[in-house]
Amino acid sequence: MAAWVKGGATDADTAIGAAVSLLAKARAPVIAGLSADVAAIRAAYDLAGRIGASIDTAGAVGTYAELGALSRVGAMTSTPAEAVGRADTVLVVGAAPWHTPLLKRLTGAKPTRGRAAGADRTLLALGAWSEGSKAALSCPSAGGLAEAVAELRAYAKGHLAVDTPQAELVARIAAAQYGVLLYDPAELGELGVEMLQGFAMELNETTRCFTLAVAGPDQDRAVVPVAAWLTGQAPRSGFGRRVPEHDPWRFDVARQVAAGEVDAVIWLAALPVDRPEWLASVPSVALVAEAEASLADVVIAVGRPGRDLGGVLWNEQRAALTYWPASAPTDLPSAASVLGALTERLAEGRVASRSEPAC
Repeated sequence: MAAWVKGGATDADTAIGAAVSLLAKARAPVIAGLSADVAAIRAAYDLAGRIGASIDTAGAVGTYAELGALSRVGAMTSTPAEAVGRADTVLVVGAAPWHTPLLKRLTGAKPTRGRAAGADRTLLALGAWSEGSKAALSCPSAGGLAEAVAELRAYAKGHLAVDTPQAELVARIAAAQYGVLLYDPAELGELGVEMLQGFAMELNETTRCFTLAVAGPDQDRAVVPVAAWLTGQAPRSGFGRRVPEHDPWRFDVARQVAAGEVDAVIWLAALPVDRPEWLASVPSVALVAEAEASLADVVIAVGRPGRDLGGVLWNEQRAALTYWPASAPTDLPSAASVLGALTERLAEGRVASRSEPAC
């Protein structure tokens, strides 16, 4: 197993020992990233509960943009399979969805089910769009993406009636037999998502129209249900008082680090995601598939689920948790096993410290 402590290569046992020493001294640890399979996510929650750590995820900005809007106005959503099978009109909101596998599936085939079966699929664009895209109509978002969605909603409600590309775009969506509004929640933002959901609900008064969020490279869509069944809460939770407390502001790890509230971090990225800038400013342990000696104070290479070992991951195509077997098995340890070893060693250390005679 590849492992490093302070940039120097070492063996697994030494690296785990160094990680235990770092965590044992921490009074306000955080386990962040959680871009991993379900077993590792569960092991991360177990460790957090035992050491009083808080939890944050790599894709929390997008996750809370969706959850915040959902808690206030609800959601009118579809699934990738339904969108590919039924949608005759797709509005791509922003730039991010143009670079997703789902967009390629939508552009590569016609609807096969429902009233629109066999019809040509029309792509519409709001905001930035990809060069060479097949959008039949594109509208800019000069004032911001959320504001552009609000403008479409105003046209749909009749509050604006000027002959503009936005009015034409709304007319095309309203004429669809099955419309889909495709967006990235992190790009659109919480208020933008809320506005888009309201737009979809109002369109459903006269036609069928649904929203569909695209997922990023993180595993937040796996973390959310796991967090719900383990704690009854969304991911940003803390265990400092030994019971899970949910607070999206308080347990935002970037805010915590900036405020000096964190003294140790475990960065869990068994599936690669961008390393946050704040990681370099706090004592850290990294459990990563793409390991580099300089990534953290202690770095332990773990197997990538679906490649080096099997694991349950979010399946974007099915919009469900799915088991992925190893495509190229290796002897790298799972992130869950390393987290389990940390939990055991920390527990042993606490038992030993209690059994020592007082001076």
